Amino acid sequence: MHSLKYETIEGYKHVGLDEEGVPYIQGTTMKVMELVVENTVYEWGAEELQVQHPYLTLGQIHSALSYYYDHKNEIDSDIKRRRQFVRKIRETAGPSPLVSKLKSKG
Repeated sequence: MHSLKYETIEGYKHVGLDEEGVPYIQGTTMKVMELVVENTVYEWGAEELQVQHPYLTLGQIHSALSYYYDHKNEIDSDIKRRRQFVRKIRETAGPSPLVSKLKSKG
């Protein structure tokens, strides 16, 4: 279970904001954006998302997706920002020692 306290969001029974304002599915460690990324990338509907995350109820999934569609621009911007951050880290980190070792043995 996610140990941070949530601020309840009126109109979204299963979604709350953590102390940093990040929307989570209440009672879990899953961010709304994580569910949205799976929904988008894998094209999983609510039922498939529940198969992949059996600890979530359909109500939680629908509430999270509803929150996303009502806050789409904000969440999409956060997803984009996080992807750019990861890309930047990968560029500055260079190849991993494991990859370098494997290439040298090839």
